[in-house]
Amino acid sequence: MANNNTSSHSRNHLNRLRLVEAALPHVAFDGWTQATFEIARKDVGLSEGDAQLACPRKELDLICAWSRQLDEEAGKVIIKADLLSMKIRERITFAVLERLKRVNRHEEAARRARARLLLPDAASDAPQLLWATADTIWRAVGDTSTDVNFYSKRAILSAVYGSTLSSWLNEDDTAKPDAHAFLDRRIQNVMDFEKTKGQLTRMTADLPDLEAMLGKIRHGAGL
Repeated sequence: MANNNTSSHSRNHLNRLRLVEAALPHVAFDGWTQATFEIARKDVGLSEGDAQLACPRKELDLICAWSRQLDEEAGKVIIKADLLSMKIRERITFAVLERLKRVNRHEEAARRARARLLLPDAASDAPQLLWATADTIWRAVGDTSTDVNFYSKRAILSAVYGSTLSSWLNEDDTAKPDAHAFLDRRIQNVMDFEKTKGQLTRMTADLPDLEAMLGKIRHGAGL
C-alpha cells in the first residue's frame, strides 16, 4: 500500500509539473484560469481524471506548484554558491535575487499569478507561498535557528521578498536597478532584527534561564 501511495504521489507531482510547463505560454495572454488549465491538460494529453488528481483546485494548484518549483531551482543555486565568503547581508541579498531571477522568463505569468492570488478563494495561498520562499532562502544560506527566531526570520523575509517582488515586476528595465536598490533598503529590516536579537542575547546572558524556569513550574523541578 505504501509503495502504491508513493507511486501515485510521484505521478501526480510529475503531472503537475507537466501542466505548469504547458500552461505558462498561455498564462501570459489568458491568465491563470480554468480555461488555461484545460488547454494545458489537452496539450500534455492528460485525462480529466488524472488532471483532477494532480490539481484538484486546477489553476490555483498550478500556481502553487510553479512557485515551489522556482523555490527548488533557486535553492539549488544558492546552496552551491560560495556562501562562506559572504557576510550575512550579502548572503540574503544574493539568495533573494536568485529567487527573483527565476521569474524573468515569465514575468507576465508572475504578474497574473499575483492577481489570481488576490481572489477570495486563494486567501491562504499567497502568505503560504511567501513563507515557503522565505524558508527555502533561509535554509539554503545555512540558517539553523529554532523557536521564535525561526519564525521571526521567515516572517520578516516573507515581507521583504513580497514587497521586492512587486518592485521587480513593476520595473521595465531588465537590469532592475530600482528593484535592486529597493531590496538593499529592505534587507536592512533583516539586519536590524539580527542586531536586536544579538543585543537582547547579550543583555540577558546573566539572567536566569526563563524557559527552564517555566518548564520546572509546569513539569516539576525534577532532579
